[in-house]
Amino acid sequence: MNFAIQKTKIPGCYEMVPKRFTDQRGAFIKTFHKDEFAENQLHVHFAEEYHSISSKGVLRGLHFQIPPKDHVKIVYCVFGEIMDVVVDLRVGSPAYGAYEIFQLSADKANMVYIPTGLAHGFYVCREPAIVMYKASTVHAPEFDSGIHWASLGIEWPDRNPIISEKDSELPPFHKFKSPFRYQEM
Repeated sequence: MNFAIQKTKIPGCYEMVPKRFTDQRGAFIKTFHKDEFAENQLHVHFAEEYHSISSKGVLRGLHFQIPPKDHVKIVYCVFGEIMDVVVDLRVGSPAYGAYEIFQLSADKANMVYIPTGLAHGFYVCREPAIVMYKASTVHAPEFDSGIHWASLGIEWPDRNPIISEKDSELPPFHKFKSPFRYQEM
């Protein structure tokens, strides 16, 4: 086993803690293993990988892509520390409208597996934060969407974070009409 896979209150969303191999040179961490993902019924075909670099106090999110370009994501922090948040947007889910918070850091090497139908965002606690994303579909700007970061009562570390103009104009959760439907795993 390369990963400890921990369930969350959101169906299909997992915190994953990979084995960390350390010696006098530093550390080695495997972030993906196709066979092990498949054995755990996790998505194994990823179309794109990218990273963001953000300063302390930056909040990115809460983002997602709508169907048919929605995607599974794996998110982890390779430098710094973030407060990572996912929100269940799947109508019919037992966790619809609920959110889960994770502290991701290079020190812990933990990751979040995010199924389709969840919004994702994070706040940078320790700078700079380099966050890696592995996505099952290629980014399609015309299918980008999101909900306002302050519309769910999430206790972010900062009430006045550094955000993009686009993120400041996202609709609140209560006005969002979800195209996502929950299907039991």
